[in-house]
Amino acid sequence: MILTHKNGASFYRFENLARFPQIRHGIFTRRFGCSTGPFESLNVSFGLGDKASNVNENRRVIARAIGGNTLIYAHQVHGDQVLILNPEKFVSEGNSEQILGTGDALVTGAAGKFLTIQLADCQSILLYDAIRGVVANIHSGWRSSIRNITGRTVRVMQKHFKCRSADIIAGIGPSLGPCCAEFIHYRKEIPEIFWQYKTADDHFDFWAISRDQLADAGVPQENIESSNVCTRCNTAVFFSYRGEGRTGRFASVIGLTQ
Repeated sequence: MILTHKNGASFYRFENLARFPQIRHGIFTRRFGCSTGPFESLNVSFGLGDKASNVNENRRVIARAIGGNTLIYAHQVHGDQVLILNPEKFVSEGNSEQILGTGDALVTGAAGKFLTIQLADCQSILLYDAIRGVVANIHSGWRSSIRNITGRTVRVMQKHFKCRSADIIAGIGPSLGPCCAEFIHYRKEIPEIFWQYKTADDHFDFWAISRDQLADAGVPQENIESSNVCTRCNTAVFFSYRGEGRTGRFASVIGLTQ
């Protein structure tokens, strides 16, 4: 990944996605915001105990850094619902940010609408089809992962936008790594088909699960870039629920510029 500083914020970009000037994307760090305490400092999530004024200002920081375009959010629920942003049907309220609906993946072919996911250990998986001009942002925690929200999102891109999976470029963001993804009750929580990704000490490699789900959906392995950065091991850079408990959420953003 490429560390970038722009307009008072710091964020990482995937090398494979950074080659395309038609999109902007970033995995924002927790730094250079205005929140304090456990939310220090670029927390983008309401409802955690942070001041709403701080969250609003932090979101404006992200909007400026990504180019001042409209940020599109979702009510994330750790499910497998994929939301499609159709600008002809989406009713704008005239704000700089919008809530598309309840779901954990966002897809659009509309320029200037930047899909935003909030994170604190879950994976953000960014997808881009340069041929069809379509982007997606997936919030994949372990519950969504075992329900294969990633494969579901690829199928939505194929069905609704005529994308070919072979044309999709993917980036798997910083998240809970196999070093820290411990599931002591995995026999009750995780289906047996995923036990092949378990280490000897009840840890799971969800990065590998996502790579395999992308590959199973037809995305070429050479098109997939994984950050391999564990959020719990890097709480100075990213928020981590597993590592900190009460904490904020960092942002992952992607959108078309043209």
